[in-house]
Amino acid sequence: MKTKVLAVLLAGTMALAMGACGQGSSAETSSGGKDPSSGETDSAAADPDSGETAEEGTEAELTVFAAASLTETLTDISELYKEEHPEVDLIFNFDSSGTLKTQIQEGAACDLFISAGQTQMDQMDRTADPSVNTEGLDLVMKDSRVDILENKVVLCVSENSSVPLETFDDMAAALKEGTILLGMGNSDVPVGQYTRKILEYYGLDEETLAADGLISYGSNVKEVTTQVSEGAVDCGVIYCTDAYSAGLTASDYATPEMCGQVIYPAAVMKNSRHPEETQAFLDFLQTDPCMEIFEQVGFSRVEEG
Repeated sequence: MKTKVLAVLLAGTMALAMGACGQGSSAETSSGGKDPSSGETDSAAADPDSGETAEEGTEAELTVFAAASLTETLTDISELYKEEHPEVDLIFNFDSSGTLKTQIQEGAACDLFISAGQTQMDQMDRTADPSVNTEGLDLVMKDSRVDILENKVVLCVSENSSVPLETFDDMAAALKEGTILLGMGNSDVPVGQYTRKILEYYGLDEETLAADGLISYGSNVKEVTTQVSEGAVDCGVIYCTDAYSAGLTASDYATPEMCGQVIYPAAVMKNSRHPEETQAFLDFLQTDPCMEIFEQVGFSRVEEG
């Protein structure tokens, strides 16, 4: 009799233990996380509104504002980066540096800014010359700014032009004679600012040329490149990288005396939601594999000193 009672008690105890184990396992998903219906959240997940770095296994979405002349190279590099960092999603906004600067200033979400000119970056950098950063903006993350690339300003001549043009000297002479239509960037576009310096180098007044109908403007370097490719202008001043991407031949190269160096600064923005991941991508852009991609279209490293 005692044996039967003991057996019953043991059976009851085992049943209760098995029931408890069953209840414990039903609260977990197959991935090891919490059951969404339980009302609990996984402590490893980052709060999307906290600005904290995403934990391993989650995706960080980085928004990169970059000069239009970087469209092809950064698109290629993004594929390379995705192979090494599948957890990072890169979103690009390509346009003129002036337009991008305005968007950032007005509050657009941006993690990384790569400008085709120092002016647009200086206008948002608290450490820059106050005569440039006239509004006292403080949008650049401290110690993240770096001069990442150098480009070249070139003259490209349309195949449809009836005027013999080979050099900037030829361009200047034709403009003085009023026999050509020149394509150049707007005043807030770096390539337009470099072109203006070239005109000044030759003693040409941009406003007078524009009033005489000798200039066709583009809102970014891609638009000027298209004007040359389609024969809408006799010639255009663009970057050698855009000439390469569009299959155009550079007739002449501007010297530093004509327009200065064409330096591309890059920096993490202070409002970045993922500053660590953004800095990692900026560091990646300076590696040899990325520089090889940049150099294929005509960019070069910035020489120190």
